[in-house]
Amino acid sequence: MEASSESESEAGPGTQRPGTGTVSAAVREHLRKLCLREFPCGAGSWNKSRFLPQTWRTWRELVPREEDVVSPGEETVEALLGLVRSPQSPWALLNDSNSEDSFLRELAIRNPLMIRDTFFYSYFRSLRVVDKEVTLVDKDLLKFLKLEELVLSANRIKEVEAANLPPTLKPNLVSLDLGFNDLTDLQSMLASLRTLRHLRLLVLQGNPLALVPYYRGLTVDSLAQLCVLDDITVSPNEKHLFRGLSLNADLLAQEAQFVVTIGNVRGLLDTSLLDPEPGPEGPFITYSYYVTYDFVKDEEGEANEYTDVLAEIVKPSPSLELLVEESPEEVIENVIEDVEEVTEEVEGSLESEVEEWGESEVSVISVLSTVLPTPRASAEELAKLRPRIDPRLCPSPGTVLFNTTHKPWAEVIPCNYEMQHVLRDLVPLKAFLLAGTTVTIVEEKILSWPAVLPAVDSPLSAKKGKGEKDKKEKEKDRKGKGEKEPAKVPKKKKEPPKELRQDPPILQVLGRGLVVLEPLLVGEPLVSTVCNFGVVHTLASDRLAFARDSKKIKKTAKKEKPKAVIPIYEGDYQPEPLTVEVQIQLNQCRSAEEALRTFAV
Repeated sequence: MEASSESESEAGPGTQRPGTGTVSAAVREHLRKLCLREFPCGAGSWNKSRFLPQTWRTWRELVPREEDVVSPGEETVEALLGLVRSPQSPWALLNDSNSEDSFLRELAIRNPLMIRDTFFYSYFRSLRVVDKEVTLVDKDLLKFLKLEELVLSANRIKEVEAANLPPTLKPNLVSLDLGFNDLTDLQSMLASLRTLRHLRLLVLQGNPLALVPYYRGLTVDSLAQLCVLDDITVSPNEKHLFRGLSLNADLLAQEAQFVVTIGNVRGLLDTSLLDPEPGPEGPFITYSYYVTYDFVKDEEGEANEYTDVLAEIVKPSPSLELLVEESPEEVIENVIEDVEEVTEEVEGSLESEVEEWGESEVSVISVLSTVLPTPRASAEELAKLRPRIDPRLCPSPGTVLFNTTHKPWAEVIPCNYEMQHVLRDLVPLKAFLLAGTTVTIVEEKILSWPAVLPAVDSPLSAKKGKGEKDKKEKEKDRKGKGEKEPAKVPKKKKEPPKELRQDPPILQVLGRGLVVLEPLLVGEPLVSTVCNFGVVHTLASDRLAFARDSKKIKKTAKKEKPKAVIPIYEGDYQPEPLTVEVQIQLNQCRSAEEALRTFAV
């Protein structure tokens, strides 16, 4: 075909030539792949005698002959048609070709002289260019004089110029498919579509503009003659509910609203069962659990003003962040400074006690040497000890990480999380919905240590022992005289020190999975799922939990009726998987009144 030739076809696979992004260029590329002027189609040495002018024929050629008799080296029409019809033929059409492609190739064999530009412009009533990287509806589309159906779905069109639509579209076009493009301005798009007086079927789903809450209502009210929108019939009640909305279209904010809800987490392993009992010097270990998800950030709008206290961007703690960002040399200097500061504090607190005990400074130094860690001189060794942030806890490019509040372990952890996301930059939002969001369950482990070091042994302890001996002798004398023994004061249970210093949190990903959000792009208002991350329990851990619960029951048996605890046997062991409930809802207006009340600027 010539470069100016245009035609119709349903877009099949294949790449488009560089520098072309228009409808007409996509049509030309498809016609080129049909090879309508190359063997076995078109006119050439394989059928040239059929198209010789009458004045060139000899008297022998004027003698009637059998239809299948042809000149040497030429092919009959039936033989040429067989080459394009046979699936085994190298000239056969691709599997995804449609009936109109077959018709064009056979026409190019039977009557190749008809394959001209004027034929294409006047013949085609339907033009389908699907998934061809088209970005512009160009003015060459005006050459199609009888076009009634236009399908341009799954391209990258951002706007449609009404002036570039063929005049015959305005009395004739009944169906228009612009789904899955990059159209963002709903009001401008509807202004262009109002010129199509006979439009009955319209597809706009998959475009960023279809994500605004009033999309369907405004479209239905703006195009009164529309019967089907996005494969859903427009009902009379729907037209009534959104009546008059198009009169105030300019007042509506172009933004999308989503509500993310995270429910219960089940099937968590109680990791504290595996930890030993803490001694007086620690460490005292605490665990908390939370859920994270990533969501696209709004580059176009103002700073996100999320007022919900449950939502926060996950960041490392200051101490962890410092260790991650500093170089090994800086870490060494900081460690030495920290050791010196701690040494001064401990010396100050211990020296006052040592003066009372009569101890020398040597004992202070010996205590410090046993408690404080010695700074490492090797940068390589320190680099190995620096904490690493799990890449699974980092958001994807262009997204922000959100998380629920931290909660202690329970068999069922109710997150009770709800967050509204308002987004004005709709094109990245579409890409995010196609990619989906990643949901992660995280365990945070924090080790705490006493802020004040334990007391140092001194001669006072010997004096104390002597006092206890005298006390026992007095008690013996009292018993000999028949005096009553004073009531014993119960010993208080040993509690951890009130002042603790905490290590940077240790984060562990317990489960991670993708939640598919594409249904929100094709018109579904809600995605609700239970993310299943598999079983994290083991038979050994559940037996430890059983033993702990049994001890609790024995302690409370005297006070109240104990709950039954079912023993665990290996044969019928069926642990609950780790799951979390997730919902993402796309806000949609149900009436014109609601749209104006909520989104009027």
